Amino acid sequence: MGPHFIEAFRYHRWANDRLLDLCIGLADAQLELTTPGTYGTIKSTWQHVAGAEQRYAARLDGKDVVFGEQDVFPGIARLKEVIAGSTDRLTELAGNLQPDPNYVANFRDGRYRVEPGIILLQALHHGNDHRTHVCTILGAHGIDYGDMDLWAYGEAIGALMKVS
Repeated sequence: MGPHFIEAFRYHRWANDRLLDLCIGLADAQLELTTPGTYGTIKSTWQHVAGAEQRYAARLDGKDVVFGEQDVFPGIARLKEVIAGSTDRLTELAGNLQPDPNYVANFRDGRYRVEPGIILLQALHHGNDHRTHVCTILGAHGIDYGDMDLWAYGEAIGALMKVS
């Protein structure tokens, strides 16, 4: 679907990794933090993201979902592995999928005809939305999470540099 789509998933992976690395260092009580207007606790949000990312990829490549949202919380480090694996799958798919107005995918409540790009866009949106929830929780509780935006990503990978 193009190099910009691939780059969007590279950012998605970078942002997930950065925020998950911070969350790995949180105490158990901090992982239980939440704030109004967010999905839930930090740990439940990441568990939800892990399940959803796998489902998005599975709708496109047919591979099994290895971890479900209802499973026992495996820890942030394990969720990071699961999310990285599905994000890598989505990145590969973003580079290989072609538009297909007749594509059919399985959803929880049935089969739907859906353009594959919509599934990829939903994965990006969903991840960004829930990273924002985690950042909101952290910020509301005075925990600094650093810069998570695309400008910080650009600087981190050398794609944004000040010139004189």
